[in-house]
Amino acid sequence: MMTHNPQVSLLTTVGLGRLVGYSTQQVRDLERLGIIPPAERAANGYRRYGEQHLVAARAYRSLASAIGPVPARRLMPTLIDSTVDDAAERIDELHAALARERSRVKEALRGLDAAVGESADVFADEDAMTIAELAQALDVRASALRHWEREGLIHPLRSVASASRTYGARAITEARVVAALRAGGYGIPPIARILEQLRGQALTADAQRILADRLADLTRRSVALLAAAGDLHGLLQMLSERVVVGAVSGPNAPDE
Repeated sequence: MMTHNPQVSLLTTVGLGRLVGYSTQQVRDLERLGIIPPAERAANGYRRYGEQHLVAARAYRSLASAIGPVPARRLMPTLIDSTVDDAAERIDELHAALARERSRVKEALRGLDAAVGESADVFADEDAMTIAELAQALDVRASALRHWEREGLIHPLRSVASASRTYGARAITEARVVAALRAGGYGIPPIARILEQLRGQALTADAQRILADRLADLTRRSVALLAAAGDLHGLLQMLSERVVVGAVSGPNAPDE
């Protein structure tokens, strides 16, 4: 059972903000966005917050640190309105999503390792690849390679006579980098910007650094989500008990 804390049974907007590290306007915004339940109102109309508001605000703060403020703002109203089973499932999915993204980034890094290793090899003309061969080597569809070409990401040679594509050393490396970054979760526009910045430089090595930074950020988010466990447990416990804020009593303190 959640232990009722008399010290947070009646909180003003200022008091709740101090406990969670937010300004009075931020507390009002949390209520307006449905991140914390609606406040009780005293006879004079001032807001009064209770333990359930403190629990929800702390859970949001922890989630925002782990997954970002915008995703946390979207998720919290759903969690508050969910059953404890549904809320627990959604929190589990946060951990699973981080694990899936980490796997994609690691796979992308392995692909780039292969590209770096092969880029040091002497490239002969007969090592050039057709679109079918490259698609098979990268485990992507030929239509994906055509799309990447239309987006200006890769630049195969085109035969004037047959209009067929031939992928030389540079095009193969570009395609490997694009495939790796796509596997790491990057969309086409960010990849285009990355390639533009890296062309003429150590393309694969810099792309590796970008993915390594992404992997480090995923680790930070995983650690932050683990650190949020206590606050999220409090939220789940609140949902299981459906704590109802009692009627406001006592003297009417100023709201601000």
